[in-house]
Amino acid sequence: MEDFSTRVFDWVKKIPAGAVSTYGEIAALAGSPGAARVVGNLMKQNRDPSVPCHRVICSDGKLDGYNGNLGKKEELLKGEGVKIFGRKVIQK
Repeated sequence: MEDFSTRVFDWVKKIPAGAVSTYGEIAALAGSPGAARVVGNLMKQNRDPSVPCHRVICSDGKLDGYNGNLGKKEELLKGEGVKIFGRKVIQK
């Protein structure tokens, strides 16, 4: 059986360019609806470029994480067509 982190990374890999998902949505899809913070920690530790962790955002639409480089996260998302205003996704 896959562990939680493997399921999380697998779900994040399924987020298409130009789309976002929340930490909580990914936690629920991976089988642990209350584990949004765990998902956040996994995204923080991710070094695999095939896992587009920049596409995972807070439930209120705010950008967070990306190892403190929110400017890069915002740049990547905008480059994919995601609408952002004030470091917050305005369309989901």
